[in-house]
Amino acid sequence: MKKNGLWRLWLVAAAVFIFSGLCMAQTQNEGGEETRWFSVDSLNAGLDEAPEDVKRTTPRESVRSFLELTKNGELVKAAHLLNLSELSPAEQRKRGGQLARQLAEVLKRGEWLKVSSLPGRQDAAIEDPAGQHPQTGVPRRNLKLASLTAEGETYDIRLGRYRVDNEEPVWLIMPESVSSVPLLYEEYGPSLFEEYIPERFNTSLGVLKIWEWIAIPIFLLAVGLIGLGTHYLVGLMARWLPSGSPSIFVEQIRIPMLLIVMSLVTQAVLDYAVSFSAVATTTFRVLLIAVLAWGGGAIALRLVDTLMLRMTRRLVEQDGAPRSREDRRLLTSLYALRRLIILITVTVVSIYVLSKIELFETMGLSLLASASVLTVLVGIAGQAVLGNILSSFQLSIAKSIRIGDLIMFEGQWCYVEGIFYTFIRLRVWNERRLIVPVTYFVSRSFENLSVKSTVEYRSLEMTLHLNADVQCLREKFFEYAKEEENVIQHHKLSCYVTGQTEMAQTIVFYLMTSDAYSGWIAEMNVREKLMAFIRDNHPEWWPRGVMVLSQQDIALGERPKHPPGNGADSPDEGHLR
Repeated sequence: MKKNGLWRLWLVAAAVFIFSGLCMAQTQNEGGEETRWFSVDSLNAGLDEAPEDVKRTTPRESVRSFLELTKNGELVKAAHLLNLSELSPAEQRKRGGQLARQLAEVLKRGEWLKVSSLPGRQDAAIEDPAGQHPQTGVPRRNLKLASLTAEGETYDIRLGRYRVDNEEPVWLIMPESVSSVPLLYEEYGPSLFEEYIPERFNTSLGVLKIWEWIAIPIFLLAVGLIGLGTHYLVGLMARWLPSGSPSIFVEQIRIPMLLIVMSLVTQAVLDYAVSFSAVATTTFRVLLIAVLAWGGGAIALRLVDTLMLRMTRRLVEQDGAPRSREDRRLLTSLYALRRLIILITVTVVSIYVLSKIELFETMGLSLLASASVLTVLVGIAGQAVLGNILSSFQLSIAKSIRIGDLIMFEGQWCYVEGIFYTFIRLRVWNERRLIVPVTYFVSRSFENLSVKSTVEYRSLEMTLHLNADVQCLREKFFEYAKEEENVIQHHKLSCYVTGQTEMAQTIVFYLMTSDAYSGWIAEMNVREKLMAFIRDNHPEWWPRGVMVLSQQDIALGERPKHPPGNGADSPDEGHLR
């Protein structure tokens, strides 16, 4: 009995499991069908049966058929491609063709629609052989054709897949999109100017109409003349303003103002005077956004450059070097701030342009999918540029050099004139400009003569005869050094004999100067005065060679030859011993 009871319990459990599985499968099947189309009781009851030349099986066929029918003027047939369920049967017959005509104009002028990019499958599933798209093979029952803005609101034109009872499902413009057609037609429909265009010029010639091929060059020429007039007026304003920062700023923004005025005029004409086809409108829209953003960013950067120029003129002296260490530090910080502002401006302008042309929406998944590849490519291609940019920020933050510093770089005296993104501009002592890549500069050792203080201890060396009076020279050196205004800390003046040979002695004079360049000049002046003193008062202190003549040479009367290295080709007879 117990065994029979267990068998019965197992049979009941198996039956329940099988029944629940069938019910679940049926539920999933029904749910799957609901995600493939919208089930409706009827479609466009106020219209007659759809003609055979109205293709509605796939999204691509529906849109292509709609555009061809409206182009040929068969608006009644084109109305069968709209879901007019929100209208009564009488209004469907009355307004169906009109709505089809208005929607065709909106699609032609509002957004460039590529029919070939629409799905060619009945279920509109995405076909991706690589399988990288997350929705590959998933059926869809609605698609977005376009997204247009009117009166500050965004409206989508969408296709939906509908099925009546056991009939084949068809793709139609969804009722929500049909209801927004009149509003969009007021925004994107033909302008008053187009009502006066003869009908023969309204026929299509390629991607544009005949009248558009004529009007666009004239339109661009007129806008260009307005831009040239703006350029001339801004130039006049720059000449009227007093010389200085305002006139420099106005002169520098002539081209950005030209582009901004041209873009604003073009946008106003497109909004209120004439409306071109979607191909031309989309192209103009992208260009106008890019030009307007670039012009605004350029004016902002010109303003920063003008302020930088004004600050530079206040901080630097006539020789191009800042007055003090604090001024050099401030000027370097301003240059770093300028680079940061440029970087932020370029980033903001790029994001603004990309967001306005909706590039993120159409290419977001592709960019995310290939982010690693793009990162590697950009890193390899822009390694040198990125390295220079990072190195320039490193110099600006660490301040190992500053604007106006005097440095010794590869054996040359240079003033640091500017630290830019990818290079450093150095002014050599002979007024030449040395352009050094930042990465090259930071990888080489250099001597900063202004990093802490410009004070420098200098020395000049003279080689004189052994009988030269060192004390006399020391007194003259003190006298001449104190006459130089760039020689400071007179208590550190000194003079020593640092070397001696059998023919001469080496005397070194030490002096403290206010900065390296002035110290070099002071050193040369003191050297000239000491040489003039020796030449005028003690010419016997100059070094001279010593020769030993044999009795045979003297008897023969031959002129002796100087041994190599004595530094004289024809010695004075009085100096020979």
